[in-house]
Amino acid sequence: MQTLQRPRTLADQGISNVRSVQWNLPAAALYEEAIRRSEGTLARTGPLVVRTGQYTGRSPKDKFVVREPSSQDHVWWGAVNQPFAEAKFEALHQRMLAYIENKDVFVQDLFVGADPEYRLSVRVITESAWANLFARNLFIRPTETELEQFAPNFTVINMPGFKAVPEEDGTRSETFIILNLAQRLILIGGTAYAGEIKKSMFTVMNYYLPLRDVVAMHCSANSDANGENVALFFGLSGTGKTTLSADPSRVLIGDDEHGWSDQGVFNFEGGCYAKVIDLSERAEPAIWVASHAFGTVLENVMMDEATRQLDLSDQSLTENIRSAYPIEYIPNASHTGMAGHPRNVLMLSADAFGVLPPIAKLNRQQAMYYFLSGYTAKLAGTERGVTTPQAEFSTCFGAPFLPLPPMTYARLLGEKIDQHGADVWLVNTGWSGGPYGTGERMSIAYTRAIVSAVLNGDLAQVETRTDPVFGFQVPLHCPSVPDDVLVPRNTWADPAAYDATARSLVERFRANFATFADEVTDEVKSVL
Repeated sequence: MQTLQRPRTLADQGISNVRSVQWNLPAAALYEEAIRRSEGTLARTGPLVVRTGQYTGRSPKDKFVVREPSSQDHVWWGAVNQPFAEAKFEALHQRMLAYIENKDVFVQDLFVGADPEYRLSVRVITESAWANLFARNLFIRPTETELEQFAPNFTVINMPGFKAVPEEDGTRSETFIILNLAQRLILIGGTAYAGEIKKSMFTVMNYYLPLRDVVAMHCSANSDANGENVALFFGLSGTGKTTLSADPSRVLIGDDEHGWSDQGVFNFEGGCYAKVIDLSERAEPAIWVASHAFGTVLENVMMDEATRQLDLSDQSLTENIRSAYPIEYIPNASHTGMAGHPRNVLMLSADAFGVLPPIAKLNRQQAMYYFLSGYTAKLAGTERGVTTPQAEFSTCFGAPFLPLPPMTYARLLGEKIDQHGADVWLVNTGWSGGPYGTGERMSIAYTRAIVSAVLNGDLAQVETRTDPVFGFQVPLHCPSVPDDVLVPRNTWADPAAYDATARSLVERFRANFATFADEVTDEVKSVL
């Protein structure tokens, strides 16, 4: 049990006159508080089920960065990093501090970054017990000795009950996520979606690490038992980066956020935040067990109120139902969160147009092109007005979390790939035989077989063909995968329709990539 002899004060954070401060409570105590305060419900096998209210996902349009002298020349200003005035921040901060008075608050002192050389310490202050447990699960918990000497590099104040007044505060709505790099302070209000806590600190790491020549990456990672045959899995939500990295035959380094330094790869987090809609016990047993365990927080999951049995197929509240659990709930998880340099980098795209091959080898220029593109596709029905598949591009597979210009991350990744000789692959976890509605989703068994062949080196000497539309190298054979599946045109009933759809996707890529036309070499620009 964690000792509690440290002085109980939040004076350094400007917080005073609170009713109580619950400091570094363990999971069981946070459960008790959450249930006593009617914040959540205990499910049959032990997880805590909570509702996030109006917001069941992130609010990127409500995210701001304070424009101040120490960071303004580094930040990539625009739609992703919207500037916020220092004076407005100070006024909003003071109103939030007044809101906190006479309230119970929960505090967790935690680390972000498994490598001690690059980690940041963060103090997370919340008004709900369950959000405090979420932070405890997702970040790295200090040892007793580390807690004795703990001093926060950053503070996150999470108060969903405090709502901004846009006309007064300069926000877009009542919701806000505001990062002040000078004060090393993050304010979150108006939203109970706990993913904002996690991603705000990811943004912080994405700011500081590249300034130290460390690549900050939105990817999962695993390795062999020796921590040597390391693989990175880049991908947007729904592309399979959590699923494919949770391979029971390999060691899971982490499922979402990593750094790549001169020493190797390291996880930013101490937990996993898995999307669990339609989670299958047979296909993903480790994530299934973790999501049904005591200590896990389930966001917006439906369950039978009488039996307390979970229903992971029910999308009544949202399709974005989430499971937040400590990484040690995965039996094959790394104990250190650190490993060597990657041998393989896999970029995952769920191509709903059905024209990308299930596996392709990328050269240096293609790797930069597809990394900057960050492509996947939205499906019909996932958003209002989306009736056909739509191309979705998220720079570096994580545009909402990039405080620096995208080329900063692309350049660093390219240098690391060159320095350590990593192979780069494009993996389509989307559709085959036609677009969404006509074709079928790529078999997870085939995708797993392809990934295994990449990591085992089975594709290193396999004959390839140059794709006539996209220009990358496509293996013609892969163990346990039919040859026809590897060439998507062969899976379409109408090859002419494939050709037209493929050309249409290329045009979408080109239109999106025009953003980077002045920042990349001619070789990269001419990839498509």
